[in-house]
Amino acid sequence: MARQGAAWPALALALLAVALAGVAAQGTALEDPNFYVQELWSREPNHERREPEPVPFSPSLPEGLREEREPSPPEPRPPKKTKPKKAPKREKLATETPPPAKSSKRKGRRSKSPEKTASDYPSIPVAREDVRESCPPLGLETLKITDFQLHASTTKRYGLGAHRGRLNIQAGINENDFYDGAWCAGRNDLHQWIEVDARRLTRFTGVITQGRNSLWLSDWVTSYKVMVSNDSHTWVTVKNGSGDMIFEGNSEKEIPVLNELPVPMVARYIRINPQSWFDNGSICMRMEILGCPLPDPNNYYHRRNEMTTTDDLDFKHHNYKEMRQLMKVVNEMCPNITRIYNIGKSHQGLKLYAVEISDHPGQHEVGEPEFHYIAGAHGNEVLGRELLLLLLQFLCQEYLARNARIVHLVEETRIHILPSLNPDGYEKACEGGSELGGWSLGRWTHDGIDINNNFPDLNTLLWEAEDRQNVPRKVPNHYIAIPEWFLSENATVAMETRAVIAWMEKIPFVLGGNLQGGELVVAYPYDMVRSLWKTQEHTPTPDDHVFRWLAYSYASTHRLMTDARRRVCHTEDFQKEDGTVNGASWHTVAGSLNDFSYLHTNCFELSIYVGCDKYPHESELPEEWENNRESLIVFMEQVHRGIKGVVTDLHGKGIPNVIISVEGVNHDIRTASDGDYWRLLNPGEYVVTAKAEGYTVSTKNCMVGYDMGATRCDFILSKTNLARIREIMAKFGKQPVSLPARRLKLRGRKRRQRA
Repeated sequence: MARQGAAWPALALALLAVALAGVAAQGTALEDPNFYVQELWSREPNHERREPEPVPFSPSLPEGLREEREPSPPEPRPPKKTKPKKAPKREKLATETPPPAKSSKRKGRRSKSPEKTASDYPSIPVAREDVRESCPPLGLETLKITDFQLHASTTKRYGLGAHRGRLNIQAGINENDFYDGAWCAGRNDLHQWIEVDARRLTRFTGVITQGRNSLWLSDWVTSYKVMVSNDSHTWVTVKNGSGDMIFEGNSEKEIPVLNELPVPMVARYIRINPQSWFDNGSICMRMEILGCPLPDPNNYYHRRNEMTTTDDLDFKHHNYKEMRQLMKVVNEMCPNITRIYNIGKSHQGLKLYAVEISDHPGQHEVGEPEFHYIAGAHGNEVLGRELLLLLLQFLCQEYLARNARIVHLVEETRIHILPSLNPDGYEKACEGGSELGGWSLGRWTHDGIDINNNFPDLNTLLWEAEDRQNVPRKVPNHYIAIPEWFLSENATVAMETRAVIAWMEKIPFVLGGNLQGGELVVAYPYDMVRSLWKTQEHTPTPDDHVFRWLAYSYASTHRLMTDARRRVCHTEDFQKEDGTVNGASWHTVAGSLNDFSYLHTNCFELSIYVGCDKYPHESELPEEWENNRESLIVFMEQVHRGIKGVVTDLHGKGIPNVIISVEGVNHDIRTASDGDYWRLLNPGEYVVTAKAEGYTVSTKNCMVGYDMGATRCDFILSKTNLARIREIMAKFGKQPVSLPARRLKLRGRKRRQRA
């Protein structure tokens, strides 16, 4: 105790010395106005430190961003005399040349006299202009930036909070719900702001803004300031010479506008401060931030959450020429299992290329099911296009590596991949780029047609016939004929649509998926509501149980679709059905590809929405591939679920167009030209009937197990007596005698004789 009592005076003296040193430091700070700014950029906030070390944390910056940190602040240099610099020219959608924000490989636009601007703020780390490159988006649109990283000064209501200030986010139908289309400030004054916490030091290079997505209101910001901070308390405004730089914002609410910073700023936080807005509107905006996170090897949290892939694939966006070249490279790598062909041409004359993957490319093998993937029906939904190009490379590489799963899939399935159904729309979207294309540019064909809704409406024909009780006598429940008006030259039908219809009529597809974007969900038919007065109504097909399984097979193996913790993309939460939805219960569509495929062919088609961002940045492709790779393969494997077989006559010859019916399911299929068929079914026991004109009817019990692989269920049909008589009579050029008519004649003759 005596020793402890003696130590107290020494401790008090030490604390007094520390306090005096703090006062001296405060005096230095008052003498040097740049002291706080220097401290801001040379220290990590206290709540970010792992251990209370006395040595200030210094992140390892890349070459060109490093600055010397000395024990004492450097003497402030007098600012050089510079002419006021104009704000960088904002970028709208360009139609002639791609804008700078299109690709991660583009070089940033150089500012005038960058060294002078940087020298005005010697304590702020900036990138040297000779090594400056653009940075990718932080991920507001892709949801990589969470809601907890977005903050705002005020909000009009929860549905217009900072978490809704994401580029291209779409509003709900009702304006007063939780899902509005922007961040909107609670007041219209110059003190409003929205900020992003990058959670680590980041080199910010640009800002992209949009107005509010709304059917009824017009709100957007016309100019703004940009500020950065490392602790969210002390902020530095991006300067234009000696004054704050005012960036030009939007002139309407949908077209994204890019503003690049004159020099990159290194910080953790970035804030947008609106300065003016549309006269008749409010302060509302959606945005994306361009920035490169700086390497931080000491931060385990970020290293754990960074997505990497081990697949050696070409992760980039491919234009039309590059897409053809990639197909050619894959064909040269795997010539024995691939074939390139085209199904037609676009409105602008671009060929619609497809790649077939099979152990015997170019021919249909009896008993081998046909599968297809289609992407790019909406030209601006680019992620599906790139995923299919990556899938082509992956299947080829894994087949050469003798991956047993891929080898079995290729040898037992004939796979067709059509990466770009609407190349004209893609070329238009490509001009805008991944961030500046907006939500709809390139969606339609060159002549303004939405391919996904351009197929004949066969639902109405079927349902009207059912209401008149004309099924199945006058209108079948499958293979419904295309109306004559649709086939006329004057019909509003895209060339691409006609090409797909001819393709699907030629090849006996069993299962298919069309990849789309802007959401994370798998939609299954029907896509059209049966009640004319409704826009949303659950409208199941007779094969609803099969479609639900097919949709779940993709969604459940996707990394995010069934994750209950993930944020909804825009307004719809599909977690109640595990990442799947009946198309009509979501929004009604007449003449969809899914409904047409189901009612006109044997193919079961689903729409797979593969990502919230329709046109993700090139740097996001590896992660998106990892999200979807397993799902793409698992969904293809489902083509081998159910029953399959061959229907032959007594001589072993295949019979085409035999109707295969399953008891309890009011939807039939037909055999292909060689007499083979495939019927997708869930596990269970089924009563299956094969019937064809001129043949006897045959019925069997077919059991479908839980193991992968379709159950073999063959049929042998014999011709009816009447059919054989007709063949014999036709052989001798005579018509067969109708037995019932002959009996009536004999009876009439006997009656006349009696009379």
